[in-house]
Amino acid sequence: MLLILIYPAICINCTNELHFTSITGFLKIVETKSITKAANELYLTQPAVSIQLKNFQDQFDIALTEVLGKQLYVTDFGKEIAGMAERIIQEVEAINYKTQTYKGILSGRLKLAIVSTGKYIMPYFLTGFIKHNPAVDLTMDVTNKAMVISSLENNEIDFALVSLLPDKLQVEQEILLENHLYLVGNKEEKFSSKPYKRSIFDSLPMIYREAGSGTRSVMENFLEKSKITVKKKMELTSNEAVKQAVIAGLGYSIMPLIGIHGELVNDSLQIIPVEGLPARSTWRLIWLKNKKLSPTAWAFLEYIRKNKIEILHDNFGWVEEFNKE
Repeated sequence: MLLILIYPAICINCTNELHFTSITGFLKIVETKSITKAANELYLTQPAVSIQLKNFQDQFDIALTEVLGKQLYVTDFGKEIAGMAERIIQEVEAINYKTQTYKGILSGRLKLAIVSTGKYIMPYFLTGFIKHNPAVDLTMDVTNKAMVISSLENNEIDFALVSLLPDKLQVEQEILLENHLYLVGNKEEKFSSKPYKRSIFDSLPMIYREAGSGTRSVMENFLEKSKITVKKKMELTSNEAVKQAVIAGLGYSIMPLIGIHGELVNDSLQIIPVEGLPARSTWRLIWLKNKKLSPTAWAFLEYIRKNKIEILHDNFGWVEEFNKE
């Protein structure tokens, strides 16, 4: 695909032809400051991305990047060109979206940021919407809570998925489902089906999520209210890492039910009943208060509101049944 555009300092389809892929490759290199990392994120080989950078560099007499030691740096000139290139990409996307709109097809970019445990939830709220609107481009960043809130605060995304509301931001919200957290361990030791007193924590090495995560906050709130002092074994940065550590027998943790369904079914984890558990929070989609949602973002919100009950029934009915037991 050739961009047939004239942009300050970049003449495309003039004496030289500049491919769209060279621009996107260059922008990813600027973002990651690494050809290897850019290649990984673009699902390309390192030589392919190196060629893209060379093709782009060939359009200019001034260096866009330089390598000092083993580290790649973007020059001041390169940073300015990256800003212009980013605007070119945005304008091309806008042209494509506008064309689709005139055809009566919903199009545009839907941008989400979700906390890591949200990966067990958000896809089920997206599938039907994306299937019915194939011209919509989805960007979903799965990261830690601090990065999610930062993206929201900087207005870089349409929606965020969190289990606890941010303290300092004014937001609107759409409740999705309750989050239930239980004490879990692997299957090496047998536990009674009757609830244990909270003193059980005195003898259990506990595995924590990183500071700032919603799961960590709910866990610590439960422990503090119960006046429980625990043996902190380790701290890990994702729900998946905590889960694997528990399965391996490194300790115990208080974890969201939504993220351990498969392990309960295949019998690699067990829930240990304790007085006062499960702890609870709420999964919710949030967006900045007074934000003017794009037509795509608004359509997605309306889709969730219209289909939420059916989505919950079809995909998360087991959660309600489990909590009744």
